[in-house]
Amino acid sequence: MLRLTSSRVGRVLVHRAAVALGSSGSVRTASHGHAEVSDMADMSQPQYWDRADTPLPDRPYKDVLTAADKSLKQKEKGPWGQLSKEEKIALYRLMFHQTYPEMKQRSDEWKTVMGGIFIFLGFTGLVVWWQRVYVYPERPLTFDEDWQAKQLQRMLDMKVNPIEGFAAKWDYEKRQWK
Repeated sequence: MLRLTSSRVGRVLVHRAAVALGSSGSVRTASHGHAEVSDMADMSQPQYWDRADTPLPDRPYKDVLTAADKSLKQKEKGPWGQLSKEEKIALYRLMFHQTYPEMKQRSDEWKTVMGGIFIFLGFTGLVVWWQRVYVYPERPLTFDEDWQAKQLQRMLDMKVNPIEGFAAKWDYEKRQWK
């Protein structure tokens, strides 16, 4: 049985923490064949997104303003009656990327999905047809209705299971089912 003393456990934990924190990812990524650590999004910072169920994102769409945008923001502080319709739209586009109708507009992605489904079904149909023609053997003779009728007549003639079976339900004098 393996036993570790508390000092050995402490050394293992300190070593692992030093490798994980001190190497800034180079040891971890070197073992996976990566030359550098990829940038990760900092989710603690305010993010922008267009969602109909969340009308006000954490930050505006445009963070970095040009000179024209800055002058437009100065005009925004004045009376809005003096702003033209284009200026109001430009101010809206500084804060938001899409309007509600643009967010709710349906896409044509369903056509791609349905096309993929039909291609899959067509390919599956071709595989089933190919198997039926080239892989599976001929249908057995015992599946024919004539053969089954002859087999039934043969079993009735032999009086198979005449007490409780189907021969008990056959009237041999009238030659019909009871």
